[in-house]
Amino acid sequence: MGQAGGSAIRPWIFEFFHAPGNPAQDAAPEVAAAHFTACLELWQGAEPLGFEGIFFSEHHFGPGYSPSPNLLIAALAQRTRTLRLGVMGLVLPYYQPWRVVEEIGMLDHLTGGRLEIGTSSGIPQEMALIGLDVPEASARNAEAQAILDAGLRDGVVNHHGKYWQIENLRLVPRPFQRPSPPRWTTVVSSESARRSAQRGTKICTGFHPVERVRHIFDAFREEAERCGGPAGPDQLAIRRTVSIDADEGAARAASRRAAEALRAVLARDPRVTDHPLPDAPGPAHNFSVGEEEFIAGAPESVAEQIIVQCRAVGAGHFLANFGRGTTPEAMRRSYALFGERVIPLLRAALV
Repeated sequence: MGQAGGSAIRPWIFEFFHAPGNPAQDAAPEVAAAHFTACLELWQGAEPLGFEGIFFSEHHFGPGYSPSPNLLIAALAQRTRTLRLGVMGLVLPYYQPWRVVEEIGMLDHLTGGRLEIGTSSGIPQEMALIGLDVPEASARNAEAQAILDAGLRDGVVNHHGKYWQIENLRLVPRPFQRPSPPRWTTVVSSESARRSAQRGTKICTGFHPVERVRHIFDAFREEAERCGGPAGPDQLAIRRTVSIDADEGAARAASRRAAEALRAVLARDPRVTDHPLPDAPGPAHNFSVGEEEFIAGAPESVAEQIIVQCRAVGAGHFLANFGRGTTPEAMRRSYALFGERVIPLLRAALV
């Protein structure tokens, strides 16, 4: 593992926050309560292990316990001191964007300036359950982003669009971090990456094979340079599913289970395709899930796979999803092994 470039890889946790037990059934109140407590303790324990921070995800009507991830940030902020906390990403079409700006201001103060802002346009199969189709969600997302950017930048919003009419609306509290906390956008297409570069946000992607990720990141870099914005590794994150164990065979077996669980969750997602290349037929926001999504092995092998992928695409951030449906106890072991033996290698490996 040689060195290349000049930016170390920053390791994050990506937390789906899977529900306990059978996801098709409601957990008993005492089981759910114990799960919340165990997971808060788990995430708190990540702080001394050297993780950069935790990104939660927002999902609805499924096997996750994170429909309002900002509540998790507020709770965890009181238990931690250095971990950066964010959502990758908050689904803007579901919200009044002016209220999101106000909530961001509150959270940034509650975290002591450790907040990261991540947004997304939503998951089609989730939106369909409330009568929101992809074209409307995309239009709402673009308009909400404009309001969000203006509110964070100026503290006052004037906006006249299709969905919102806002006149001289002052939003408080202003964030602790000025002009705003770091802003991220989750993307799966080159088009979305270019729009993010125009807005000046960082981007994160996953699922795609490395070749496709590189193509998306190249589009971001090209557009950022055209706009005069930053385009280095610190602007780019790749998210992968990680299975780690001192026993290589056990890690591989866990990775196979994680792959089965992920593909089961994505079975209803209309964006999933078998054609990962940029010129594939169909909508530009399609994505495929290949073998490179799953990183597995003993710690040194896991570190090497992460470094190879980050260097191949020029990403300075790596988000590790340690599996879906795994118990907090198993996750704690993965955190510890990753923190003790992988993170030092990532922070020494330059992109």
